[in-house]
Amino acid sequence: MSDRRFALRRGETGYPRSLESTPDPPAVLYGIGDAEALEPGLAVVGARRATPYGLRCTRLFSAWAASAGVPVISGAAIGCDQEAHRAALDRGGPTIAVLGSGPDIDYPRRSAGVLRQIRHEHVVVSEYPFGTEPTRWTFVRRNRIIAGLARAVLIVEAGLPSGTFTTADAALDAGRDVLTIPGSIFSPESRGSNRLIRQGAIPVTDVSELALALGMDGTQAAHAERPPQDDAALRALTADPLRPDDLARALGIDIVSTARTLGALEARGLIARYPDGRYGIA
Repeated sequence: MSDRRFALRRGETGYPRSLESTPDPPAVLYGIGDAEALEPGLAVVGARRATPYGLRCTRLFSAWAASAGVPVISGAAIGCDQEAHRAALDRGGPTIAVLGSGPDIDYPRRSAGVLRQIRHEHVVVSEYPFGTEPTRWTFVRRNRIIAGLARAVLIVEAGLPSGTFTTADAALDAGRDVLTIPGSIFSPESRGSNRLIRQGAIPVTDVSELALALGMDGTQAAHAERPPQDDAALRALTADPLRPDDLARALGIDIVSTARTLGALEARGLIARYPDGRYGIA
């Protein structure tokens, strides 16, 4: 891994131009992976205790961005952050992880697998030197880098209070648009998101709106939106809990693929198997 390590100093060749223009750019950006992959992208952040709705929205918009070649930038935390990275990786698109520790530290530990893949295929960065362990304040500080590397910041799901507000503030300080996905008025996890919209954040409800916010062709985005198989399964199970064979018929796929999809969704905590053998939203 040592041959993929780098340190980019402000003012030197390779240092991201997007960070240079922010109010408080890091003096040095340490990283592991492809330094040339540090292109302006879409920051996707949200709740650590994400709901199934939040995870579905994260996957939908992150997968589309990755498919369109827009780097998905997030912080590798549990919940929405990890889902954003996974969605990008599943689509084979670019993704950038920004850590509140050294770029070689797996934190949280549950992110180890995702971070290993990002380091190998894309890039992990931090303003903290290799070997630096995280603290509460280093996570707050890293949020300005997530915002600074981005063309826009998408807040998927946020309660009150929420650490995502520091990322939104950093985005505004850096002159970036803050995009927010509306949530249910009955969901505590959406109170922060809905408040951001009241305060002027741009609401996003489909990929066409996201494309327009990024200065891309919204019409093409609408035609390009094809939910992956797990999203199609989630949509079906949200409408009505189903047995595996009924779901297979609804999706038009074989039972083996259906079982694989159900297993993956259950492992991520998005669905649960009910006592009567049907699967539905957890």
